[in-house]
Amino acid sequence: MSENPKHTNRLINETSPYLQQHAHNPVDWYPWGDEAFEKAKAESKPIFLSVGYSACHWCHVMEHESFENEGIAELLNRNFISIKVDREERPDVDQIYMSAVQLITKRGGWPMSVFMTAEGKPFYGGTYWPPTSRMGMPGFRDIIMKLADYWNSKREEVDTSAQQLVEAIQQMAAPAFDSADLNEETIKLASKQLLASADRKHGGFGGAPKFPHPMDIRVLLRAWKRFGEQDALDTVLLTLKKMAAGGMYDQLGGGFHRYSTDAYWLVPHFEKMLYDNALFVPAYIEGWQATGDETLTQTVRETLDYTLREMTSPEGGFYSTQDADSEGEEGKFFVWSESEVDELLDDEEARVFKACYDVSARGNWEGNNILNLPESLESRANDLQVTVEELSQTLANAKEKLFDKRSERIAPGRDDKVLVAWNGMMITAMAQAGWVLQNEDYLNAARNAARFCLDTVKDDTGRLLHSFKDGQARFSAYLDDYACLIDGLVELYQATAEENWLAEAVRLAEELIEHFADAEGGFFFTANDAEQLIARTKDGQDNAVPSGNGMAATALAKLAKLTARDDFETQARKTLESISGMIADHPRAVGQSLIALDFLLGPTYEVVINVGQAVPDSDEKAAHSRQAQPDLQKMLEALQQNFLPNKVVAWTGNDSSLVGELTAGKGSDQSRVYICQQGACQMPAENVEQLGSQLVQMT
Repeated sequence: MSENPKHTNRLINETSPYLQQHAHNPVDWYPWGDEAFEKAKAESKPIFLSVGYSACHWCHVMEHESFENEGIAELLNRNFISIKVDREERPDVDQIYMSAVQLITKRGGWPMSVFMTAEGKPFYGGTYWPPTSRMGMPGFRDIIMKLADYWNSKREEVDTSAQQLVEAIQQMAAPAFDSADLNEETIKLASKQLLASADRKHGGFGGAPKFPHPMDIRVLLRAWKRFGEQDALDTVLLTLKKMAAGGMYDQLGGGFHRYSTDAYWLVPHFEKMLYDNALFVPAYIEGWQATGDETLTQTVRETLDYTLREMTSPEGGFYSTQDADSEGEEGKFFVWSESEVDELLDDEEARVFKACYDVSARGNWEGNNILNLPESLESRANDLQVTVEELSQTLANAKEKLFDKRSERIAPGRDDKVLVAWNGMMITAMAQAGWVLQNEDYLNAARNAARFCLDTVKDDTGRLLHSFKDGQARFSAYLDDYACLIDGLVELYQATAEENWLAEAVRLAEELIEHFADAEGGFFFTANDAEQLIARTKDGQDNAVPSGNGMAATALAKLAKLTARDDFETQARKTLESISGMIADHPRAVGQSLIALDFLLGPTYEVVINVGQAVPDSDEKAAHSRQAQPDLQKMLEALQQNFLPNKVVAWTGNDSSLVGELTAGKGSDQSRVYICQQGACQMPAENVEQLGSQLVQMT
């Protein structure tokens, strides 16, 4: 960008990196707000709304082709008021107008382009359009010229069409579902449908493009646990291992790209999203607990180490995304030529690395090589006539050299805004991994992000906000922000015994119910005192992230079990009941809700841990206290290594009333673990042998 750009518009004052990318377009962009709508009314102009996000490849393409085009910009500026929205900052706006695009075109995606009245009523929309018509696609220039004429010559038809579309959107926004019984058969049906769509060769579900389904993977694990379905476990293990071995996984730096364009996980869309990597971690942890396969925990560590290295702010919050593109090319940062590998590694390292990671002169993608592991290390070691240990060491040395060299490249852009919902998911991931893998770095990262969200991403009254960037916390929090942060705080308490996190979870849960609850059950996406748009949405269907209602049911169910708050459990049950028809009829669309249902159906266990003394008043002292008690440490390891999805963990000490009903009478000088169900406890275990026999009975 020139130091003296020819154009500068109002987006220069925004905090979103995505909006700032458009600040020097010749299009006279406005951010979403009263100024744009009032100008549209005053000048009797329609509005052009463009919605995207910073890691979106085709968003960048449309910007370069159309929004940087002086001729197209002149047409937009003359005939429309143009508004740019970052969908990650305003998911409420995105949801509503995506419904409009789906009604108009029968599909959706980004960049999303919507034409609407000054009252926000849409009358036409689509996704990406090329600047001029080609290959059957209408050109953006032609579209805006025709719609400008349509607006000026047929206003009455526009208004009628827009009103009809608004009514359809309102019906879609908060749909009413028939009631259905939710029971074990619901989970069994979901498992059956997932297994019917499973790819038995490459893992995952369906064909190309292949998206990760971390919530569905976790549903299958619960079906295996509940019904003994070995096929479910086999499908999970195949999927987890194939994804981690593919090009969708960053073999050098750790972390997952967005999704695979093919059926075998080789060629990804190269953007990395915080939420994807957060959601993968519980799936891989639970997969390890169920199978004992250590390669799964290696993936967890590499993914979280990538997050700490590249996606964590100095203040503790987690950044949002990394772009697919660098130097104007998708994936350029991540791919290799054979000559580059040969130049960096010695002959033996190169021979071994290329054989293992699918590197050739021809390449496996557009003349370049996406690193992936088509065969297991055991198989390759046999082919190369070396031991697995020797092979692993050679590959580790080679990967370190390549990673260091890659670090000298121009890295993809990063969207460094902090979103509470996505941070809540990563807090859950870090807390669970810190607990299961006994890693204080992960626990500290979870603590730091939780403190940042609670202390900084809030308004003057203390209410939670949605986004933080450049020193500014902005936008009213959405359902996802509350639900995901509550879940993260609950997991952080269970991993650390620090009851302040549980107290904050209770406070946020009470706010959630006050401002988002629907009297008919479930939760709206926006608060009752937030900006009123043309519809108030209420969705129970998972997308790339869990549905807010599914996550709220999950978090409230766990919080209810820990705190003995019947009102929280009632809200969790009512939430699932409000979408019970969708859960019963479309179980593949509601993985997070099925996780919540499995928990509520039970049997659900309360695990009470007495450390033999009051929990120390600092993180470091608490860790040392447990490590100094070998019997306690072994019991904790047994809990950490067993797949027990339907449990909560409470800790004695500190005289907290929050978990008082669970811990009453269980404190003593002797370290013990109690396993209880609905308040009835087995004999306290004082060593790992006693606890082990109880765990066997539970499984």
